[in-house]
Amino acid sequence: MKPRFLADADLHFDIVSGVLRREPAMDFETAQELLAEGMEDLDVPAVAADEGRILVSHDVSTMQNHFQSFLAERGGSPGLFLIPQSVPISVAIEELVLIWVVSEAEEWRNRIVWLPL
Repeated sequence: MKPRFLADADLHFDIVSGVLRREPAMDFETAQELLAEGMEDLDVPAVAADEGRILVSHDVSTMQNHFQSFLAERGGSPGLFLIPQSVPISVAIEELVLIWVVSEAEEWRNRIVWLPL
């Protein structure tokens, strides 16, 4: 099964729109579609896991800890991709599309991955 993604509320929307322009078949939901407004960062990994989606976030300062806490409590997640704000949008788009094309969702399970690879 191909990876499915959920953009955290802080992920630059141009990344999501660029990914979907490049590869319209990708399943990439935005925070506005699945996350309640004002949702605590601690709860975001649970929503992504419940939806079977890899969480994609710019929140490199705290999301890694939230994700690890979630794994300790719940024991499983499709994964977390962290993209520092300093990574150019075009590079983030290329990385996500490449990951989707060449990998399966299970390869990322319970992993924290920093992009670019």
